[in-house]
Amino acid sequence: MLQRVRPLAGWLYRRGENLIVVMIGVMFVAFLLQVIFRYVLQWPTGWSNELTVVLWIWVVLFGAAFVVREEEEIRFDLIYGAVGPRARRVMTLASAVALVAIYSYSFPAVFDYVTFMKVQKTAYLKIRFDWLFSIYVIFVLAVIARYLWLGWRALKDAEPEEFDPTKASSGV
Repeated sequence: MLQRVRPLAGWLYRRGENLIVVMIGVMFVAFLLQVIFRYVLQWPTGWSNELTVVLWIWVVLFGAAFVVREEEEIRFDLIYGAVGPRARRVMTLASAVALVAIYSYSFPAVFDYVTFMKVQKTAYLKIRFDWLFSIYVIFVLAVIARYLWLGWRALKDAEPEEFDPTKASSGV
C-alpha cells in the first residue's frame, strides 16, 4: 500500500515546489515593476506591494505546510543532537503532543476569524481576506497532521534520525 502512495506523494511534493517557485517569480516581477513604476516613471503603485505581501504569506505558510521536510525545519537542536535515541524519541513525542494540543485548541478560533474576514477585501487587488488567510487554516491542519504522524512514529519505537549537522539544509 505504502509503495503505491510514495510515487504520488513525490509527484505532489514536486508540484508544491513548482508552485512556490511560481509564487516567488511573480513576487520578483511585482517587485521589479514597483521599482520601475516608482523611481523611473514617478508613478507609485500599491498593487505590486500588496501582491508581494500576499504571495509572501502564501509562500511561507504553504512551504512550511507542504514543502519543508522535517529535517529542514529550523530549530534549536543543541540538546536534541546531544542525547541518545530514547531521549530523542521522548522529546519528539512531547513536542508532538504539545504542538497538536496547542494547534487543535486554537483551530476553532482560527477558523472563525478566517471565515469572519470575508467581510473585508484588500485595498488594491480586492482579494477577500478569508481567501487570503485561508492558507493559515490549511497550515494549521497540515501541522496537526504532521505532528500526529511524528508522535505516532515516536510511540511505535521508530528510531529518530541521528542528528548530522553536515546534512542540515536551509529549507525553503
